[in-house]
Amino acid sequence: MQTISVDLAARSYRILVGRGALAEVGPELAQRRVGRRVALFSDSDIMARHGQAVVESLRSSGFDISEILLPRGEQAKTLDVARQGWDRLLDAGCDRTSTVVALGGGAVGDLAGFVAATYMRGISFVQVPTTLLAQVDASIGGKTAIDHPRAKNLIGAFHQPRFVLVDPAVLVTLPEAEFRSGLAEVIKHGIVLDADYFADLEQCLPALLRRDLATLERVVGGSCRLKARVVERDEQEAELRHVLNYGHTIGHALEAVTGYGRFTHGEAVSLGIVAEARVAARLGIAKAETTERQVRLLRAAGLPVSGLGVAPTIIIEALGRDKKARDGRVPFVFAPEIGAFRLVFDVPHATVHDTLEALV
Repeated sequence: MQTISVDLAARSYRILVGRGALAEVGPELAQRRVGRRVALFSDSDIMARHGQAVVESLRSSGFDISEILLPRGEQAKTLDVARQGWDRLLDAGCDRTSTVVALGGGAVGDLAGFVAATYMRGISFVQVPTTLLAQVDASIGGKTAIDHPRAKNLIGAFHQPRFVLVDPAVLVTLPEAEFRSGLAEVIKHGIVLDADYFADLEQCLPALLRRDLATLERVVGGSCRLKARVVERDEQEAELRHVLNYGHTIGHALEAVTGYGRFTHGEAVSLGIVAEARVAARLGIAKAETTERQVRLLRAAGLPVSGLGVAPTIIIEALGRDKKARDGRVPFVFAPEIGAFRLVFDVPHATVHDTLEALV
């Protein structure tokens, strides 16, 4: 079992990565001396696959469990679903000593974390991510949110988990589209944070696509470490943590204007990475080869590198609602070279437009 510390003073916690980690949620939570009431947030598909292991672990450690089933995917991230979550916590008698456990992908973690952050001004929260995207990205860093019809993740709070349990073995049964979606976040980490990690991904991608467990555990652990180091240095996204939004500025806008239904998150991020890499090349910030290495790896991972299907003007309009904007100025993250990043404001709309037009 790999143990990765996220050092945030009083809000510090550990990420545990290893096959069989689902069985450890009860013993790990019991060490925290929390109350015995636990609200387990998940969806019906995840509960059918992995719920029994988590429920048995919690019950054998003395916890009383209320299971709260959510709609699948982004449909869970609404105010109405959050309100239902608060009602269920009240019905179960949950108080400030109780714990919310999120078992599922990024949407489950976002919604459950938001409910935990706002119920009685904040109760304990545990992440047990079951998708690749959630394991390497969404479960780490305390960002919780629901969607607004005009922008993704617009309503939310920072609420750090008590711990994160990552079991790479659950990825073996993950649907192919969801697995490849998560690879976009893995690749993103290499592009902007670690050139050696990116080079390793170029070499081990065939084993990853076969879902070789040893390779999965090593790569997932590597991504968790990279994200943890960024979160430690910038917990609430003041500036450095913007690096983790590489590909997301355009990717989130694309998701919003297509109603969060046409693309998976990873597909939107992949298209965002390609677009932002080519904007960087147009601006002279990155060389063409840096851009093409990114495109080659995304394509080899089975992710889209063209085919936006949306007019550039509509995407640019959505960029203006980006929650990272400062006084109306939208920050773009660019990769001057693999393993490095640069934050740039005031990118010309014409450059973005021409780049997007070539990808439609």
